[in-house]
Amino acid sequence: MLNFGIYPGGLGADMDGVVTPGPPEDAARIDERLDELRPHLVRGYVHYSDALGGHQEAPPRPARHATGGRRLDLVACFREPGDDLGGWLAFLRGLVRAHGDVLATLQVGEEANHDGPGGDGGSPHARRAVVEGVLAARDEVDRLGLDVLIGCNSTPVFDPAQEFWTGLGRLGGGEFRDALGYVGLDFFPDVFRPVPADAFTGAVTAVLRGFRDVSLAAAGIPATVPVHVTEHGWATGAGRSYERQADVLETVVRTVEGLAVPLNITTYEHFSLRDADSANPSTMFQFGLVRSDYTPKPAFERFRALIAGRTVTATRPG
Repeated sequence: MLNFGIYPGGLGADMDGVVTPGPPEDAARIDERLDELRPHLVRGYVHYSDALGGHQEAPPRPARHATGGRRLDLVACFREPGDDLGGWLAFLRGLVRAHGDVLATLQVGEEANHDGPGGDGGSPHARRAVVEGVLAARDEVDRLGLDVLIGCNSTPVFDPAQEFWTGLGRLGGGEFRDALGYVGLDFFPDVFRPVPADAFTGAVTAVLRGFRDVSLAAAGIPATVPVHVTEHGWATGAGRSYERQADVLETVVRTVEGLAVPLNITTYEHFSLRDADSANPSTMFQFGLVRSDYTPKPAFERFRALIAGRTVTATRPG
């Protein structure tokens, strides 16, 4: 049985890495919708950068949504240009101490394999930050006796040499592999590159198998380490219907469920609960299961049914 999660905010970034603005997040409305969905996890992001000052969070104070049986999946994004990791490692240990009572998973770094929108790869020491950060966070979890999984993630890597994962495994060695409680995959099929409808399921299957059998194997990460789908979504907008979003969501979840045992996939998380701005026709503003005023799209009910183990046979107009 899969664990289900969702990023409960709407804030994201466009293809140039610029934050997608929209109406402010409404914590009470977020909790209303989460109470209806009943996910196991809520995913929050915090950006670490001493150079830029402060630590931005999305959604604001994400731990407050880890209530009603929900636990927190927290992502610590590394956006620091310097090579002194002392502050970063202390920051990770502090996150474990601050949120240990509601924390289920702590992801160290975000998409460190690339320097595009949402990725940590533009920071020159991102890979060191992942390896040393996983070790420090795992040490703090063990020291406190907490039930928290420590992991890292990437987007799909199609490089035949798998340089990112090979390099990460070489840098971290056995100690790093032993510290991992899971490894995450962020992927958005038919969003950034079109995928024909008749090839969609096969493409999703190929990405998931490639991640386990090629990418993680290149790092020496064994099959006993679970895979989490840490981000998946399909944006609406110009020429992209609400009905298709619901169908894509169900197809991906059903495919993940079918591969859960052979690939040891234990978690699926959706990006995101809310549109950044439903009035903006750009797809980068419309990843939500609800509109920016929190009114549901058809995919909201589809996801609720999937979490509950029910089947929805038709999509209502949206």
